Amino acid sequence: MNVSKIDLNLFVVFDAVYTTRNLTRASEILCITQPAVSNALARLREMFNDPLFVRTGNTMAPTPVAKRAIGPAREALRLLQTSVSANQTFEAATAEITFSFSMGDIYEAAIFPRLYPLLAGRAPNVRLNNFKVPREEVASALASGQLDFSLDGPAFHNEPDICRYLVAQDRYVLAARRNHPAVPDSIALEEFLALQHVGLLQDKEQPDQVEIAMERLGLRRNSMIQCNHLMTIPVLLMKSDLVACVPYHFCKHFDLHWCELPFEPPRLEYTLYWHLSVDQDPSHCWMREQLTEAVQNMRAAVDLAR
Repeated sequence: MNVSKIDLNLFVVFDAVYTTRNLTRASEILCITQPAVSNALARLREMFNDPLFVRTGNTMAPTPVAKRAIGPAREALRLLQTSVSANQTFEAATAEITFSFSMGDIYEAAIFPRLYPLLAGRAPNVRLNNFKVPREEVASALASGQLDFSLDGPAFHNEPDICRYLVAQDRYVLAARRNHPAVPDSIALEEFLALQHVGLLQDKEQPDQVEIAMERLGLRRNSMIQCNHLMTIPVLLMKSDLVACVPYHFCKHFDLHWCELPFEPPRLEYTLYWHLSVDQDPSHCWMREQLTEAVQNMRAAVDLAR
């Protein structure tokens, strides 16, 4: 094989098809046509003298040759990206760049209000976008560059090309309106169970973490409402005698009374994820530093005392 004639763009396509297992999805994340993906795949098959992927239902399953090739291919692409990035600098004060995130509103409500004031003073032309990408698609979106970062709990355990860093953590507390007649500065378990609660159910496959913790204790809250959006909860609390278990740092943003839960509260972890290909990119390194600084007071939240 004449190495000088190898088109590196073919390996970008190879990575996308391997990650998505789907030609249409690969074409979407690469922003090229599906025929272009098929043409690149045909050239790769000729190069390797192997089909590389075989169709199994709606999935393109990799062959043993593809499985052996993906590691070196990704490493080559990473080294190329690192080499290019090493010769770049990032001037935050004059940079005009948009960082794309995927995170739920429980993370957005905690991160963006703390991050933006830093950016406004240091990088006035840096913009932030957040749009929810299904968890099963986040890894491929990070690999393709569609996303720069994802913020989530523990995830992507089997994705070696996904970098991660625990930027912050929080704990749940019981929140209620000011002067709530049944919520003192501390509350017993029996009193807690007698209250009428608001729950947060954003995903049936990801139940409320407080509910999980209580089920382990053989307990159940008296949940009157299950909300899909975190920001609805403070409005409900301020207009009723309902209570809710919410993250401590979220509660602090509103004129709410709060007290510790009468059992060990679950931890809420804020883990930042990004793709290995941009690990050394100056702009990404800078943004990770800003995120870490913005939420540094949240890292020890589980140890805070009233």
